[in-house]
Amino acid sequence: MPATRTAAAHKPLQNLAQNLAWLAFPLLAIALAKLAGHSEIAWRHPRIAALLFVWIAADTLVLSLMARSTDHHPSRQAVLARLAAAALVVLLGAPPAVRMGLGAMPAIWVALILTVLLHTGWSLLRAGQAWRGGAPGERWHRAAMQIVPEPLWRLAMAEVTVLRLALTGWRAKPDVPAAALPFAYHRHLAPMMAVLLALQAIEIGVMDVVLRLWSPRVANLLLELGIVALLYFVGLIRSLRLRPILLTADGLTVRSGVLAEQRIAFAEIAQLAPEVTAAEVNAATTRNMALLAWPNVIVRLARPVARKPLLRERPPIRALAFRVDDPAAFHAALAKRLSQETR
Repeated sequence: MPATRTAAAHKPLQNLAQNLAWLAFPLLAIALAKLAGHSEIAWRHPRIAALLFVWIAADTLVLSLMARSTDHHPSRQAVLARLAAAALVVLLGAPPAVRMGLGAMPAIWVALILTVLLHTGWSLLRAGQAWRGGAPGERWHRAAMQIVPEPLWRLAMAEVTVLRLALTGWRAKPDVPAAALPFAYHRHLAPMMAVLLALQAIEIGVMDVVLRLWSPRVANLLLELGIVALLYFVGLIRSLRLRPILLTADGLTVRSGVLAEQRIAFAEIAQLAPEVTAAEVNAATTRNMALLAWPNVIVRLARPVARKPLLRERPPIRALAFRVDDPAAFHAALAKRLSQETR
């Protein structure tokens, strides 16, 4: 029994280490290959250096894909996407010696360009099919999923949303669909985050003055990154007001600004916890969406909800913890909706 418990306890750490290893392995291998491409041996044997660089870029990206797939048999589209990515790495990031070797082998250049064009054409064809078969409100999303990976598309859309919130629409109204009952949570969080924003601005100014005495180029780079970070933080603070928690006709939608959203149908809600305890909030099966504040509401679920793994597998969600500005009104409204569902 102790050995079994020890193995179970270390399994999440092992999964995390494996995922990080398969993520870092292709990047490290390509970086080392690029470093070797600047060596004297590469300059003396440019053709061999070019062939090795192309092989390492393609092999590491495809092997990492096979290792991460569940049955070690990824789809043809995924393999073609990895080969196209390897081709772009070679075309755009090859060292000078490798470029000289590729110049002596025009067939390799043609193969790399054709791989990129084939992936682009196939993706555009699938995007057109998704566009024609999708609902009007989902066409852009479904078509984009065929061209870029879904995590990259979600990241890009999240960045656009945050920057739009930070720069435009200062008089925008909260995102509340018709017949939905909103519950704010920003009145407690926004002041704390505003203080953090002010401290961040002061830190950026002091760091810029200090670094400019040492290296103006580094100071300019970090100043640009700091300004972008400030814009993201402003967008996050504004999203707290514009994306309230909702009770809709279908269920409960818990939001944490633009950072997270969890939708639960009323049939999947077992009960409201009578009190908020540290043990339940900190449990591995509880999703805490209260950000910087301590939650004042815990909703227990009738059945576990699976989570999407980020870097490691996580246990399913059995309870949601979050904070609202008026917990008494939220308890009363949710209890009323749940009683109507049980009739």
